[in-house]
Amino acid sequence: MTSPGSDFLKAAVERGFVHQCTDEKALDELASRGPIPAYIGFDATADSLHAGSLVPIMLLRLLQRTGHKPIVLMGGGTTKVGDPSGKDEQRQLLTDDQIDANIRGIRRIFENFLVFGDGPTDAAMVDNAEWLDDLQYIPFLREYGRHFSVNRMLGFESVKLRLEREHPLSFLEFNYMVLQAYDFLELSRRRNCVLQMGGSDQWGNIVAGIELTHKCDHRQLYGLTTPLLTTSSGAKMGKTASGAVWLNEGRLSAYDYWQYWRNTEDADVGRFLRLFTDLPLDEIGRLEALGGAEINEAKKILAGEATKLCHGAAAAAAAAETARKTFEQGVIAEDLPAIAVDSGELKAGVPAYELIRRAGLAASNGEARRLIKGGGARLNDVAIGEETAQVTSADINADGVIKLSAGKKRHALVRPT
Repeated sequence: MTSPGSDFLKAAVERGFVHQCTDEKALDELASRGPIPAYIGFDATADSLHAGSLVPIMLLRLLQRTGHKPIVLMGGGTTKVGDPSGKDEQRQLLTDDQIDANIRGIRRIFENFLVFGDGPTDAAMVDNAEWLDDLQYIPFLREYGRHFSVNRMLGFESVKLRLEREHPLSFLEFNYMVLQAYDFLELSRRRNCVLQMGGSDQWGNIVAGIELTHKCDHRQLYGLTTPLLTTSSGAKMGKTASGAVWLNEGRLSAYDYWQYWRNTEDADVGRFLRLFTDLPLDEIGRLEALGGAEINEAKKILAGEATKLCHGAAAAAAAAETARKTFEQGVIAEDLPAIAVDSGELKAGVPAYELIRRAGLAASNGEARRLIKGGGARLNDVAIGEETAQVTSADINADGVIKLSAGKKRHALVRPT
C-alpha cells in the first residue's frame, strides 16, 4: 500500500496491521473525510477471547483512536453454525444459553479496550442473531443464495484446505461464508457500516460480503485483512505450553498474562510493541534498538503496557512488582498464581506432576511428567528428581505454602486449606 493520507490507514500500515485491502485509495479518501463505521466479527465459542484475538481487538482500538466508529459483531447466530476457517473438525454446537453467557464474558473484555456509547465514534456491540435467527430458509435462498457460486466457494482457502486434507466439511459449515457475507449487507443497511476487517483467512468471506452488497444494494463497501501472526520461532500467537493465553482474568491471572509478554522473544519485541501497545512509534523505535540485557527492559515495558490495556494499570503494576520480588529478591510474592489443595490430600501425598498440571504450569499430566524428566520442574526452588515424586504436607515452607516452578520464569503456589 502506498503511503496513506488518513490517520487510520497511515497508523495501521505503520504499526503492521495491514495485509490486504480492497481499493485502498478509495477507502483512504473516505476515511480522510470523517468517521467511518467498521466492524470485525467474533464468534462466541467461549466466555473469553485469547491473545490470538488481540490483533483484531487492537485494530478496532486503533480505528477508534483515529476518529472512527468500531462495531464489534458478536456471532450469536453464526456461532450456531461454526466457521470452518483454520479448522480440521466441526466445532462443538452450543446452546443458546451457553452462547449468551459467552457473549457477556467477551463484552467485559472489550470494555477494557474500547469506549462504548451512542456518539459518532463510540463503539457498539451487535449480535448477528438479531437478523440470522429470524431468517426463513426458502426466501433467504431465493433472495441471496442465488448470488453465490458454489464453484467459487469451493475455491476459498478455508474450504479448499479442509477438502484437501480429506476432513469432513458439513453442509452447516459450508453455509458459514454465506451468512458472514449477509452480515456485512445487514450492517451496511442497519449501521451504515462500510468496512469489514479481519484476519487474512477471512479474505474470501469479506470479499463475498462486498460483492453481495454491491449486487443487492449497488453500494461500495471495503475490506481489510491483518497478517497471520506467529512468533519469530514460528509458534502460534496466544498459545503456551500450558494452554491458551486468555484475556479474561477468570481464566488467566494478570500475573500470568504479564509473564506471557515478558517472555517475548527478542526478535518480536518491536513488532509486538507496535501491535499491542499505544506507545508512540519513536519510543518503540528506541526500545527495539536496545541490545544485550537491555532488551529485557523493553520486554518489561511491553508486558506492563499490554497488561494495563487488558487488566488495568493497578493489575499491571502488581504483576510487575510480583515478578520483581520473585526474580530479583528471590522471595515468594503473595500475588503469584495459587491453587487451594485440601490439607488431608497433602497429608496423604499428591503426585508432583498432578499438582503441576492443576497449577496451570503444564497442560496435561504427561506434559508435567516430561517437564520433571527434563529437569525443568522445581519444588520450593529445588529440582524435582523423579517423575513419580510425591508432594506432601512436609513440603509446606515457612510461608505456609508450597512453591512450584516450571523453568525459571513460571511459578505457582499451593495453599493448604
